[in-house]
Amino acid sequence: MTADDSYGRLDDDDYPAYTMGRAAEMLGTTPAFLRALGEHRLITPLRSEGGHRRYSRYQLRIAARARELVDQGTPIEAACRIIVLEDQLEEAQRINAEYRRAAQEADPPAAA
Repeated sequence: MTADDSYGRLDDDDYPAYTMGRAAEMLGTTPAFLRALGEHRLITPLRSEGGHRRYSRYQLRIAARARELVDQGTPIEAACRIIVLEDQLEEAQRINAEYRRAAQEADPPAAA
């Protein structure tokens, strides 16, 4: 990989750039919290060649949402489920909007 390739990944939300320690520090939580999110299959960090967990910015946003819910008193299992349901709802709304747009293009309103 060249230096130019590495710079291109700086904007990649899915690039696993953060170690567990750094991710926990950024979120103001503990590595155990991040491991728990993995155990509940909310996020699955990639592993370095040495077996260390690496997190992407996208995964950190999900973990931050989980932390927000847990800080409000939601059990971690429930927080993980809520986030999965929120994600499914967002995807369903996106698909519905696409269907509505396609239907409108296929059947434009009649001119008066």
